[in-house]
Amino acid sequence: MKKFIMMLVCMFAMHTMVMADNDKPIQVNQLPAKAQTFIKTYFKNHKVALAKMESGVFYKSYDVVFTNGEKVEFDKAGEWKEVRCRQSEVPAQVVPEAIRNYVKTNYPDARILEIEFDHNEYEIKLSNRWEITFDSQMRVIDIDD
Repeated sequence: MKKFIMMLVCMFAMHTMVMADNDKPIQVNQLPAKAQTFIKTYFKNHKVALAKMESGVFYKSYDVVFTNGEKVEFDKAGEWKEVRCRQSEVPAQVVPEAIRNYVKTNYPDARILEIEFDHNEYEIKLSNRWEITFDSQMRVIDIDD
């Protein structure tokens, strides 16, 4: 019985390793509807260079890379998780108003180049190289340079 259980554990581990980081190129129209709407709303003048689906044993996500190098990551439902705009800035409507106001007040010359939402926290990267993390109440909880 112990050998059988060990064999099952080994098979599961190998299956997990084989399935991990399984990237598959897809067409934009294969993205979840929310992701397609997000792109049409905030990146309508951008040309998509690559859209891909990443899947593993316990997750699925989507990445869209534009020809200018900007990138958007979505979760399995099509909600954005990360927006990177190194050449310009993250569209203002994507950034919660409290974060926009904080940046405008405290860093008036900086642009928001990246925003990430993960587990009720927002992390932004500014053009002045500061990284600021906000909690779900939009309070600053960490600042890195």
